[in-house]
Amino acid sequence: MNKIITCIDGSALSDDVCKAGVWAAIKLDKTLLLLHAVEKKSAQGVEDLSGAIGLGARTALLIEMASLDEQRSKVALALGKEVLDHALELAVQQGCQSAEKTQRRSGLVEAIQDLEKDARLIVIGRLGEDNDKKFKMLGSHLEQVIRQTHTPVLIVNKSFVEPKSFMLAYDGRETADKAVQRIIEGGLLQGLTCHLVTVKNKQAKLEEKFKQTEALLVEKGFQVKASFLEGNIFDSLEEYKQKEAVDLLVMGAFSHSKLATVFLGSNTLKMIGNTQLPLLILH
Repeated sequence: MNKIITCIDGSALSDDVCKAGVWAAIKLDKTLLLLHAVEKKSAQGVEDLSGAIGLGARTALLIEMASLDEQRSKVALALGKEVLDHALELAVQQGCQSAEKTQRRSGLVEAIQDLEKDARLIVIGRLGEDNDKKFKMLGSHLEQVIRQTHTPVLIVNKSFVEPKSFMLAYDGRETADKAVQRIIEGGLLQGLTCHLVTVKNKQAKLEEKFKQTEALLVEKGFQVKASFLEGNIFDSLEEYKQKEAVDLLVMGAFSHSKLATVFLGSNTLKMIGNTQLPLLILH
């Protein structure tokens, strides 16, 4: 667990993702690993078109389409290498003493899974190069990364700056308790002001657990500002983070179980889909 996997794709967020990765690498004294994944895309509609092309022309046209596909792949690889070189140069300028780069011919999720055994943190942009400004979580690479990996994920938005505070949305459930332990043990959030926020729900002994969690964080050296709120969970958290101007959101990941897919961690997904702040997902 010695590397900060930082996913660079050449999008408008790539520099911000790189800066976030550098911040984490320096804070944790780990190696920054810049990752660029090139997913092979076959020529659009080749299989469908092949049945409609006359026998005399089919072979020649399919060969031509395959050739174009190969050219696109070569260009994507070349551009990816330039993107990685730029990110590496930026990382050095930002003061990163240990940085590496790698390019993979696979989907992003597969590339991350292949490298995950040595990963301490995954840093990824909220939007990729193929997305527009309208963010959709369901079915995105981002959701797949969160669901199919077991490493904390830092989701980065535009204009990343080193955070001075973070908000932990604590709901008294097992995933929240695990997130608290990861915060304490991880080191990344040490020195940042912790806004511990709970919105009243049906969880048994929630207020008691909330106070115990506050005491634990204080005992472990965190400066804690605790708030026990009432009302709609999503709206209350949104209002709080805006009022207190927190820099970073921290949440426990939703379950990896198939049953959880039905519920889809609705509040987690809403926070991811609507916030403009960096968001740290802890497994």
